[in-house]
Amino acid sequence: MEIRVLGALDVRVCGESVVPSAPKPRQVLGLLALRADQVVSAGVLADELWSGRPPRSARTTVQTYVLQLRDLIDRALARVGAEAGVSCAKDVLVTSPGGYMLNSGGGLTDVREFERLAGMGYRAIDGEDHPLAARMLGEALALWRGPAFADVPVGGQLAVEAKRLEETRLCALDQRIDVDLRLGRHRVLLAELTVLVDRYRTHESLHGQYMIALHRSGRRGEALEAYQRLRNTLVRELGMEPSVGLRRLQRSILLATAERPAGPERAEREPAAAAAAVAAVPEAAVARLTRVG
Repeated sequence: MEIRVLGALDVRVCGESVVPSAPKPRQVLGLLALRADQVVSAGVLADELWSGRPPRSARTTVQTYVLQLRDLIDRALARVGAEAGVSCAKDVLVTSPGGYMLNSGGGLTDVREFERLAGMGYRAIDGEDHPLAARMLGEALALWRGPAFADVPVGGQLAVEAKRLEETRLCALDQRIDVDLRLGRHRVLLAELTVLVDRYRTHESLHGQYMIALHRSGRRGEALEAYQRLRNTLVRELGMEPSVGLRRLQRSILLATAERPAGPERAEREPAAAAAAVAAVPEAAVARLTRVG
């Protein structure tokens, strides 16, 4: 079985899609897919479907949706025949005491693969193997095809899970950008960060990384403008000032601008080591920004 929820819902049995077109059965499959190999109670499914206000017929209706899913699974199994290794849909969508379980059969689930790769990236950071960290975190992020459950109606359960998954994605993205900055890839990052700070207008860590990338590329005025835009947004929308870490970063850039007013052409001539030691924001500023936001 292949289970993908990091984007549009995609559940396949031996390569055959078993995702229903109807919204409610799709919602049931989404929650079962997220919690593959775990029993999900009928009550939890009902809460998801009816936002904590299930009708009296909820249990019977949930059973009906499960039967519809099994029908799709049976059709998929009929198309692949003996290659499936399972005899019927009840081996895939299992009835357990009080609930149901989607049996992945040890197949791919993109959430687990994302967590595995991201974990390898975090351990590589702890071991200061930054090239490996960048590669693992990049592979983890590549599993995302859009917002989690992008085409699934979400109730209370899935809404919380979608938000949690988005936070884990942003954390991995933040760490990958941090590693890329440590590897001196500030110029390559500029296009990506330009899009990200426009999308996440109050995300301080991403804005700090954008400021560092601009600063190291010899675009210090733009780095300071980015800080001012963020500050204006935070004050206007949230009634708060930027964090201490971000204010320190701004001061570092102001001091560097006053002491070494270099343009992009000068940054091109400086060796990488000298740029990191003199013209760039201190490396400690990058480390601090991983805790900002």
